[in-house]
Amino acid sequence: MSFQVTGLGLDKMKLDSPQSFLDQEEVEEAEDRQLLEPEAWRTYTARRNALREFLTCDLSPHLLKRHHARMELLRKCSYHIEILPKHLALGDQNPLVLPSTMFQLIDPWKFQRMKKVGTAQTKIQLLLLGDLLEQLDHGRAQLDALLESPDPRPFLAGWALVEQRLADLSAVMDNFLAMMVPGRLHIKHRLVSDVGATKIPHIRLMLSTKMPVMFDRKESVAHQDWVTLRWFVTIQPAMPEQFELRFKLLDPRTQQEYLQRGIIPVAACTFDVHNLLPNRVYKFTVKRAESYTLVYEPWRDSLTLQTRPGPPEGPPPRRLGKPGRP
Repeated sequence: MSFQVTGLGLDKMKLDSPQSFLDQEEVEEAEDRQLLEPEAWRTYTARRNALREFLTCDLSPHLLKRHHARMELLRKCSYHIEILPKHLALGDQNPLVLPSTMFQLIDPWKFQRMKKVGTAQTKIQLLLLGDLLEQLDHGRAQLDALLESPDPRPFLAGWALVEQRLADLSAVMDNFLAMMVPGRLHIKHRLVSDVGATKIPHIRLMLSTKMPVMFDRKESVAHQDWVTLRWFVTIQPAMPEQFELRFKLLDPRTQQEYLQRGIIPVAACTFDVHNLLPNRVYKFTVKRAESYTLVYEPWRDSLTLQTRPGPPEGPPPRRLGKPGRP
């Protein structure tokens, strides 16, 4: 929805003193008052203040900046299917079925189909979040331009549209915040095949988010022929995680140098890569190791380091001794 704002042709004013800017504002306000009756002016002022409060509190630039940062973080996260079983049928003496046990009951082929559904749902959710955030940015720009309109008459005439726009943007914000949390996967078919007399528990599948794995750029250091790499996860998981570290030499010059690459499984958040070439540039990437529940991982962190130069080639220079006396 767009707003047409018509301005008045004001004469240019010379700014000859620091007070001139304030004087100009007072002149403009006085001119605005002349366009309206006193009652209409009070209505205009109240509505203008309400719009300014909305843009300051509910849709402030600082708030939108935070949402953009959260959106960038979500684009770097990895997404997994989480199984949430409930208690078995009433009277059953078995305890709560653990997720590891649930995987033994789930049909593998059906679960792979659900992973594809989870991938599609995650991609759609990220696209929708980006679209909602763009609507908030555009809506704020429109309302801000209307707030700066020099003529109060279009502002008052279009207030009904402004109120509708405020309600629409509030709804967009609510949808954006609700969609920030991954939701439940919709199951069209039973994932657990018939297992005779065994009582089948109720299964819920949820999309869960894991924070991205990122290199510690201060603690990751290159030496002459080896590097020390460290990485971290913003929110530490309850259980230890497995990672996959990749490295490769950039701009290899010989067939032998093309072998300067590899994939290393790591069970910690630090690792030393040895047998590298001195004074060369290497690229390193790290991510979580592939898991059975992973459905979407669009991003992995990368780091480029240059090893230190080696000792100079050739024999060391001869040291000249002190000449002896004749």
